[in-house]
Amino acid sequence: MQKKYLEAGKFVTTHGVMGELKAYPYCDSAEFLCDFSLLYPAENGGKPWRVTAARAHKGMALLKLEGIDGMDAARALVNRVFYIDRDDAHLPEGSWFLQDIIGLQVLDADTGKEYGTVVDITNSGASDIYEIRTPDGKTVLFPAVKEFLAEISPEQGYVRVRPIGGMFEDAD
Repeated sequence: MQKKYLEAGKFVTTHGVMGELKAYPYCDSAEFLCDFSLLYPAENGGKPWRVTAARAHKGMALLKLEGIDGMDAARALVNRVFYIDRDDAHLPEGSWFLQDIIGLQVLDADTGKEYGTVVDITNSGASDIYEIRTPDGKTVLFPAVKEFLAEISPEQGYVRVRPIGGMFEDAD
């Protein structure tokens, strides 16, 4: 089951004296984060913070929240993780939240052989890297690039891949 509220970022410091907050985005970009008018304080939602102004600045989001009008009020939110409502996000066709890919079964696109489960996703700068736990407990790092990814289907619970020879045989 997909989570309704998704981790979207973390308030890392205040910005200026008027209560603005600098936020580190957990999503693809600060610009994406700036599109939301509501942020939530907990993984189950809670009373939302209304965003009254937002702009991207050097890879971070500068956010002004309703009712946070000074540095002291903003400082109280520093180091807090915040969430977005999945229903408020508009992803391009063929895009998914990373949280929806973690936990998917990894299958060979041609044979149907099960390679394991996606347990984590990192980004090397060039592409996402799927950490796959094999059925025997080994770990394989898999480059999530179009040459190797045949299909991603969170709705059906799987990722179909075309790995290079030996990729899963040499897992340690």
